Amino acid sequence: MPFVPPLPHTGVVTGMSDEHTLPETVHSPEIPAKPAVLSIRNARMADVTGINALVARVYKDDIPYTPGMLRGQIATYPDGQFVVEYDGEIVGYAASFRIDEAAAMSAHSWEQITGGGYASRHDPHGAWLYGMEVCVDPTRRRLRIGQRLYDARRDLVEAQNLKGIVFGGRMPGIYRRRAELRDPETYLQAVLDRKFNDPVIAFHMRSGFEPVGVLKRYLPTDKQSLGHASHMVWRNPYYLEDTGKGAAFATKETVRVATVQLQMRKVDSFDEFIANVEYFTDVVSDYRADFVVFPELFTLQLLSLEHRKLTPAESIEALTRYTPRFVEAMRKLAVSYNVNIIGGSHPTRTEDGDIQNVAYVFLRDGSVHEQEKIHPTPNERHWWNIKGGERVHAIPTDCGPIGVMICYDSEFPEVARRMVDEGARILFVPFCTDNRQGYLRVRYCGQARAIENQCYVVLAGNVGNLPNVENMDIQYAQSCILTPCDFPFARDGVAAEATENVETVTVADLDLSDLSWARAQGTVTNLRDRRFDLYKTAWTDGG
Repeated sequence: MPFVPPLPHTGVVTGMSDEHTLPETVHSPEIPAKPAVLSIRNARMADVTGINALVARVYKDDIPYTPGMLRGQIATYPDGQFVVEYDGEIVGYAASFRIDEAAAMSAHSWEQITGGGYASRHDPHGAWLYGMEVCVDPTRRRLRIGQRLYDARRDLVEAQNLKGIVFGGRMPGIYRRRAELRDPETYLQAVLDRKFNDPVIAFHMRSGFEPVGVLKRYLPTDKQSLGHASHMVWRNPYYLEDTGKGAAFATKETVRVATVQLQMRKVDSFDEFIANVEYFTDVVSDYRADFVVFPELFTLQLLSLEHRKLTPAESIEALTRYTPRFVEAMRKLAVSYNVNIIGGSHPTRTEDGDIQNVAYVFLRDGSVHEQEKIHPTPNERHWWNIKGGERVHAIPTDCGPIGVMICYDSEFPEVARRMVDEGARILFVPFCTDNRQGYLRVRYCGQARAIENQCYVVLAGNVGNLPNVENMDIQYAQSCILTPCDFPFARDGVAAEATENVETVTVADLDLSDLSWARAQGTVTNLRDRRFDLYKTAWTDGG
């Protein structure tokens, strides 16, 4: 269950954007006389648009977060993200995550500690709460929104028996003193000795925070602070040293996944094609699977309905005409059989007239999501004129966020990393390969993605052949369910795999809490050990 903040009390202040919470910095309009509804709660995925709009109002031309980062923060640690609503509008947001003491107390930059803004360094076993952001609508100053958010953080720390709160605080007064005190340590000490006044540092200290040092080059874009920050700490007076050890991993989070290794076959009607899909959906539903994934381009079987052999271009054009019927039929199957379906992929014409290879995800609540193939293979571009997509995002489900990489996309690590940073713990890979070499490229890259992202990767491929379809003559597959390579998982990093080139269904239970353990205290901790001080990936879509 998510943490539900109690009614706010006198609180403390955290977060880098604390200048946006000082009532003396902005003059607010009068509060309307009519009764207003103000509430504070945990952030949800549906809030991302509203939070993004708030961040844009606060930061204007220098927006630090993309919607993808906000999704990652919420997915990674829902308990630590709070919003304040006023008359139905989001007017405040606080982002935080748990971190181990060594990382919290050592030198770090904002980019390093927050995982590039995604909160991907969240450690569910971490003893400290790290405050990475607090922002408040500049037109709503007099509502004490910031204080409510800080109170919610402190209540969370007390409820989860954490040691306290830590963050990098702004020290904007140093800019005025830069000619005489460019050394941030000297400046901080002068403020503590009351030789100078820094309103932000003073505000933090009045709120119970203690500066334990300076974080140099913490946030280079903070020009007023010369890029530096005060290392602020609040210690939980109710912390009990011996309480709750191991509690972060006490609850099992088991998800059952199924992969269909599908025989390509001639069909005499669209209804026959859907009946074949329904058969396998029924089977995995009987196993009470949460997810089932079908192979890439499994809808090419519909080309057997054509009365003559089509050229590659004609084939893809013919398939696009089935898109509405395909989507509606698969949506009904997901709802009827109570299973989330990753519907392989299907050629789809875009509004611009291009054709993309699209994976449709049909959730059992009736919603439908799309993930385009980002990297068409040379053959897809040559034979079918398939265009690459431009959007990569994790998809929210009732089992947490997931990601989809269509075949060749699995061979590009940036795609997987973005979805994992947005909270995905299971990546599905529908693929279509004609020989063993092609299959092994996907297989080995899928295993690499599982290791480097400490996540599960599920592959589903076609077998058999379609003699009258250009570029789909033969198929080779050994569908599998892959894991990281560490003690909680299967010895060889393979939870389950199918017999090669045989139509079958493979099922496995995946424990998401094992991923939490591995990411926090595994033999290797790939996600945490990334060198954010040396490199990062910047996506051009801003999402």
